[in-house]
Amino acid sequence: MSKDKLYIFDTTLRDGAQTEGVDFSLSDKNKIAKILSEIGVDYIEGGWPGANPIDTEFFNSSPKLNKSIFTAFGMTKKTGRSAENDPGLSSLLNANSQAVCVVGKAWDFHVKVALGIKNEENLENIRETAKHFIKNKKEFLFDAEHFFDGYKNNPQYALDCLKQAYDEGARWIVLCDTNGGTLPNEVGEIVSNVTKTIPGKNIGIHAHNDTENAVANSLSAVLAGARQIQGTINGLGERCGNANLMSIIPTLFLKKVFYENFELNIKRENLPTITECSRFLDEILNKKPNKSMAYVGASAFSHKGGLHVSAVKKDPKTYEHIDPKLVGNHRNIVISNQAGRSNILSRLEKYGIKIDPKDQKIQKILDEVKGREFTGYSYDGADASFELLANRLLGKMPEYLKVESYNVTVEKSQNIETHANVIFLIDGKKIKCSGKGNGPVNALDNAIRSNFTKVVKYSNYFSDLKLLDYKVRILNTGTGATTRVLIESTDKSGKSWFTIGVSPNIIDASFKALIDSLDYKLYKEKAPANTNSNEK
Repeated sequence: MSKDKLYIFDTTLRDGAQTEGVDFSLSDKNKIAKILSEIGVDYIEGGWPGANPIDTEFFNSSPKLNKSIFTAFGMTKKTGRSAENDPGLSSLLNANSQAVCVVGKAWDFHVKVALGIKNEENLENIRETAKHFIKNKKEFLFDAEHFFDGYKNNPQYALDCLKQAYDEGARWIVLCDTNGGTLPNEVGEIVSNVTKTIPGKNIGIHAHNDTENAVANSLSAVLAGARQIQGTINGLGERCGNANLMSIIPTLFLKKVFYENFELNIKRENLPTITECSRFLDEILNKKPNKSMAYVGASAFSHKGGLHVSAVKKDPKTYEHIDPKLVGNHRNIVISNQAGRSNILSRLEKYGIKIDPKDQKIQKILDEVKGREFTGYSYDGADASFELLANRLLGKMPEYLKVESYNVTVEKSQNIETHANVIFLIDGKKIKCSGKGNGPVNALDNAIRSNFTKVVKYSNYFSDLKLLDYKVRILNTGTGATTRVLIESTDKSGKSWFTIGVSPNIIDASFKALIDSLDYKLYKEKAPANTNSNEK
């Protein structure tokens, strides 16, 4: 049985760039285009040449893509101008792209209110624009903006808009749910109706996520006959975003109704790069990844409840709909107050710690975790601190940084000055570290960091250490509230780790998390132990 071909159109560099707070540089655009091309998406929409200097330069330099079709975006000609004399169309025609995607109105309400022209003039603009690019041998795609709202309001006019482009030779007619308010059942019904006028092999779907249905709408459109899906990496896009290709692509490969009936130009062996692609974009944007994102999120295959973990250990299919390795992700067993012995065993196995499942130390670790979480600790987001704790309870953790004392002072005169002192006991010698900062935690951090050379035994291990993030949570109310601090650290390996500290005192909580971060760095580098650990 032959399968229908599906095409993937990525608009991260255009529609994704309209996300609040996102501003791609030329270098960013080239890097993103490269990784999309390596995955094998069919179309990469690079932006709007002529609209801004970066997009113009991007198209002038034209990135080298493997099999992806480099696509320029623009809008239909303006009323009162010929296609040949429209500056916007000229920019598109002269762009170094194999295809052009042009947006035009398909909702008569927008034609009247947004454009302020007659319905017939809008039809002419679409028709003449399509004719212009087809004549100049550019692959032409028509984005029918607000199509679904337009169809629900005036179905005949919305279809007439599509036909203007299709009848002139457009390769793709893309149905846009621009406001993102259409539901999957509506999308399926409307796309099915459209295929009676325009063949499904020429129809695409462009869904926005304002009802959290962009992925569902895209899949519904395919089942109803559409053969191109537009979306972005991580669902980036204006307002609530676009359809998330990091969810759509795995679904097309891994869910029976799709892989039995459709094929993609993307190779199956490229599927494990999806997670890398997702996190690569977050790295470029300097934003923390969405842990709960389907398929690629860090929590997508995380298991917390002891019952779940026990079942997953027997067979992952009990609580996983796919093998995480298929998408380049991995399983994560969470340690929390809901953990059971299975959670502890699984996590120890991850750390390479071999232990008899009947060993009473497992229960000791479990009891310690539950006791600590009662006081405010939470190890489901602090893997490094848990690993240190487990190794200490198992007697496998060397002592590194023994803190004899520390103090912090805050002085207010013309400015606020914060000073910190930390005294370490290393190999029987007291080492005093002093520093200042814009606050107590910063001062403590600086006191240690600026004096690493004094801690000769360990100074080389800390040269590449960086603190990425610092989070504070107040666990209860009142002046005696308990504070939980989470610190994220990294080094030249590129991998980050999380440590936690809890105390009624925010400075003490921060200091505990900070020392755990340093100890973990020394532990994973297999640094020599502090000889104080042998003292009685």
